[in-house]
This record gives sequence, C-alpha cells and structure tokens, in this order.
Amino acid sequence: MSSAFANLPDVHGRFGPYGGRYVPETLMPALAQLTAEYDKARHDADFQRELERYLKTYVGRPSLLYFAERLT
Repeated sequence: MSSAFANLPDVHGRFGPYGGRYVPETLMPALAQLTAEYDKARHDADFQRELERYLKTYVGRPSLLYFAERLT
C-alpha cells in the first residue's frame, strides 16, 4: 500500500486522538457501505494498480497534461 495511505483512520474514523469526521446523519449509511467496500477492495492488487494510476494521473502536481488538440 502506498505511503500516502499509511495514516488511514482507525476503526472509529479517527486520525489520532483528536481527529474525526463530520458527516450528516443521513449520509452515515452510505459512508458505512463505502467503508465496507473499500476495506474489501484495498487488498486487491488490481484495485491498487488502478488507484495508483489515478493518483499518478489526476492527483496533485506535477501531473500528466493532456494536449486538447481540438481546443487549441
């Protein structure tokens, strides 16, 4: 797993002794489902490769640039 994800929250959703999350109560079931699905997928090698590709391509700088030929 990438070092960028080494500080994932604990089982209670906390990042250290004071970190937490604010989520409206109506979204908690969806967030719980997302968490469960991510926990299943995060150990899958194909998922990790796809995640790394998206992180490399779309997250932060420097990132790959796309030449939009029809817009120039």
